[in-house]
Amino acid sequence: MLKYALDHQDAITVVTQSRGLDLHKFELTDVEWEIAQQLCDILKDTTTFFSRSTPNLATVISAMDLIHETLTSYSGNQKYCASIRAAVRLAKKTLNRYYELTDKSKVYRIAIVLHPRLKLSYFKSTGWTEEWIDTAETLVREEFEHSYSILDIENNTDIEVDEEPAGSMDVDSSMVRSISLFFHLLMSCFS
Repeated sequence: MLKYALDHQDAITVVTQSRGLDLHKFELTDVEWEIAQQLCDILKDTTTFFSRSTPNLATVISAMDLIHETLTSYSGNQKYCASIRAAVRLAKKTLNRYYELTDKSKVYRIAIVLHPRLKLSYFKSTGWTEEWIDTAETLVREEFEHSYSILDIENNTDIEVDEEPAGSMDVDSSMVRSISLFFHLLMSCFS
């Protein structure tokens, strides 16, 4: 919508200047048109980023890192007017609140560690502290021990339940495949 307005700026100006239509109060100044253009540029980058691939849990943190880096560059760039830089700083503050919420759930770090392309190397390449990297590795190991240690994996394909815990459900073939996949991913992360 914003891009459409910018593409048709001359027509919009003519319509809003028309006294007969009583739309003068909606006429934008040159400064407001410049702000609209700058905002369109920033939003275009965001739209491009979010439309380029299918998001998944493992990419949430890396996407937030990239967005944070981009917002940081916009917030200090003097080519943007003060109102745009202020809005970007507010967006960055909001992003940081959501980023902090990812610390409350271990699934994000587990998903990164189990991702075949990312693994623990993602944390190292982005400058996470050794303590945080160790925590991510520990989370995966503990989750495996908690959720899958009751299973015996033979020949990396057959899974049998040694003993059935109280209140457990029957293990169906899709669960077996899921557990096998989890086991293989886990082993590849630490080898």
